[in-house]
Amino acid sequence: MGDGTADELKGRTKEAAGDLTGDKDLKREGKVDRATGTVKDKVGDASDKLKDAIRRD
Repeated sequence: MGDGTADELKGRTKEAAGDLTGDKDLKREGKVDRATGTVKDKVGDASDKLKDAIRRD
């Protein structure tokens, strides 16, 4: 499991906990963690594609 996936899962957990407890700050923090995870995954995918392209040349 990559960093992005871990952040996304952590964010989902925080968001759900914040929703259940009515803690808006925790819910917001969870959304930020989820977004961070998504960005990390996209950057990792782009990096992998770049490495593959370089290896072919």
